[in-house]
Amino acid sequence: MPESRPLTFLCITAYEKGQEFMRECKRQGCRVLLLTTEKLRAADWPRESLDDAFYLPAEIPLAEIVRAVTHLARTQKIDRVVALDEYDMETAATLREHLRVPGMGLTTMRYFRDKLAMRMKALDREIRVPDFVPVFNHADIGYYLEQVPGPWVLKPRQEASAIGIKTIHAAEELWPVLEQLGDKQSSFLLERFVPGEVYHVDSVVSENEIVFASVSKYGKPPMNVAQGGGVFTTFTVPRDSEEDSGLRQINRDLMAALGLVRGVAHAEFIQAHADGHFYFLECAARVGGAYISEMVEAATGINLWREWARIEVAGGNGSYRLPPVREEYAGVILSLARQENPNTSGYNDPEVFLRIKKHHHAGLILRSGDPQRVPGLLESYGPRFAAEFLAVEPPREKPSA
Repeated sequence: MPESRPLTFLCITAYEKGQEFMRECKRQGCRVLLLTTEKLRAADWPRESLDDAFYLPAEIPLAEIVRAVTHLARTQKIDRVVALDEYDMETAATLREHLRVPGMGLTTMRYFRDKLAMRMKALDREIRVPDFVPVFNHADIGYYLEQVPGPWVLKPRQEASAIGIKTIHAAEELWPVLEQLGDKQSSFLLERFVPGEVYHVDSVVSENEIVFASVSKYGKPPMNVAQGGGVFTTFTVPRDSEEDSGLRQINRDLMAALGLVRGVAHAEFIQAHADGHFYFLECAARVGGAYISEMVEAATGINLWREWARIEVAGGNGSYRLPPVREEYAGVILSLARQENPNTSGYNDPEVFLRIKKHHHAGLILRSGDPQRVPGLLESYGPRFAAEFLAVEPPREKPSA
């Protein structure tokens, strides 16, 4: 029998995140290696939990990353490769397949990165999605424009959040945009714009089973905040409400369709004003951003990063058990701030659970046992945040670290 040794995790991220994942891996007795970009060398990494860290240029080609990691593998036995951010998923999947280590491969990865692939897979499971067409065949696009009423949204297939999305109000607006995109147009899809309320479901999945899920609702659709500026809010949906139970079922169907075996997922849905139905928008196999993890933990006691690490360490051996879940309610309010270090001390309700400390950001996490209290506070805080703190920047074409 080979000598027992600790598992070695290679954590990959081009952004400063995932610290609690790395800490939990170390608490579980693993060796933890970090692969990130040179510009994040001085970032706030949990260095006490890292056995080593490696820094590469930001724009290095994937083939060079594979070459660097396989060189590392000559002296380091790598057991798990984990992408801590959505943009690193292809790198991680490529490395898993090259090194033949367990985890999500390239085919499944595309269902969580490619908006066209995930929509087609969802349709196979009869999950509603807004009417869409791939940007391949121009005759098909022309037919779609005749049959599906506008406005429409042109979406990059592999961007996160609302980055790169363009709203198209008339058919004649589309063709010049596609002409400008040139050979890049096949990396987009065209989709009917559905006005409605946007929700998200944040899940923990172990061996194809959703062992935990939290259903939340955005105050203002994220696309509106990203493209028009404003104050971001989200909050826990009342448990056992129609929205909560309905989205939990759709989310179960979605996870089964997309094939997530183990890990975490952040899925977004819209409830259309026109017919009241839920439509699937997108899903990522990662922890949600904008302090959603902190909000979920405030409401339930479940830290998504920590549970993800514990599931990866268990690796399908049946040892993973979800901790006890608290059933309270929480919310986030967050905005870019004109001030470098905004002062939120004027928000002193007892429901204020955490004050977000980040340069040029104002934010709070709220918690309450009353399902109506948090959304009520968020509604009253929103105009105050806008007046006291709000700064607006132009829509981003690329994500920021």
